[in-house]
Amino acid sequence: MDRSTPHDAPPSPAPPDKTPYLRLALALSLGAAVSLGITRFAYGLLLPPMREDLGWSYTLAGAMNTFNALGYLLGALVTPWLMRRFSPTGLLLSGSLLASLFMGLSGFFTAAAPLLAQRLLAGVASALVFIAGGLLAARLGARQPKRSGFLLGLYYGGTGLGIVVSALGVPPVLAAAAPQAHGWAWAWWGLALVCLLATALMVWPARVLAGQAAPAAGAQGGGGRVFRVRDFALSLAGYAGFGVGYIGYMTFVIALLREQGSTPGAITAFYALLGMAVLASSRIWAGLLDRHRDGQALARLNALLGVAAIVPALTASWPLVLASGLVFGGVFLSVVASTTALVRHNLPPAQWAAGISAFTIVFAAGQIVGPTVVGLIADGPGGLARGLVFSAVALWVGAALALRQRALA
Repeated sequence: MDRSTPHDAPPSPAPPDKTPYLRLALALSLGAAVSLGITRFAYGLLLPPMREDLGWSYTLAGAMNTFNALGYLLGALVTPWLMRRFSPTGLLLSGSLLASLFMGLSGFFTAAAPLLAQRLLAGVASALVFIAGGLLAARLGARQPKRSGFLLGLYYGGTGLGIVVSALGVPPVLAAAAPQAHGWAWAWWGLALVCLLATALMVWPARVLAGQAAPAAGAQGGGGRVFRVRDFALSLAGYAGFGVGYIGYMTFVIALLREQGSTPGAITAFYALLGMAVLASSRIWAGLLDRHRDGQALARLNALLGVAAIVPALTASWPLVLASGLVFGGVFLSVVASTTALVRHNLPPAQWAAGISAFTIVFAAGQIVGPTVVGLIADGPGGLARGLVFSAVALWVGAALALRQRALA
């Protein structure tokens, strides 16, 4: 007679995980494309024709991105409250729809006040998209620890897709609409349609991820730790330096290239290659993000970014300027990914939203300062070149601060 008991039976193997992590991360990356690649950075391509048409100073031109960053800060401040009441997938899609709307409305105004208001509202919406998408990407990484840095990099690298689409799409639209009054408005409308298409494509990952539970509290490092600002003070300060420094480059580098005599084709190639470098950065820096639980990754990437930012201020040599764009594109979104990796390494999943929001807040605060200061400097002696020197110094100060951040015990 068989006396075997259920305890004698071998345990049933766990069902294979059929989650399409790579495709989900790629689809989620459209959120980064909308929130930063298009909503934030496409303005750099539109700044020169709008400034010429509307008679702006560099200070007012920079204020447009300052208001966008102020909106981003406001969005980052309310996101933790919204996360407690709504799902991150719902915030991702609703924020993307709102960003598309505000991008389109920017084509209907020529006065500075309503344009500043549109940039502010677009910033609020893009913060919702970026933070919600970053949290979902971190959750994907928690389920694939060996590929977590790569999956995070894929999400943030989506910004490069938005930059490439803008670089290839905006100049032809501007050229076609040149005979019309305020032809730059057509570029805003075209970018809004691209954002709407990206929003539609994000419905699939939102549905898949909405049906999956958040990672258990013990899925990653951090134990039962609660996020405290003082534990991350040095890396937060270093990240603020990044916000101040990088946005000056991304706002004004196209205007500087035009001043230096670069042709429209050369500028398109520069910006498109910068965007392609962003796409490649997810693979380049994945190992660095996985290895370091302290501020090393943030510090190294900030320092390298400062070198790339100062090159156009020192020389108009096309090979060196192109190298600057490639290095800048290959690094700057990995700085953002490094802060999410830092949070994921040192905090339990329940605290990730608070940690990511805190870094987004200081990031936004830095971006408020950067464009206006660089614009003020550019309106004085030395012009845009001196403004980019300020950007590089801010990045190096941020690197020095982040270098002192230690991993939490």
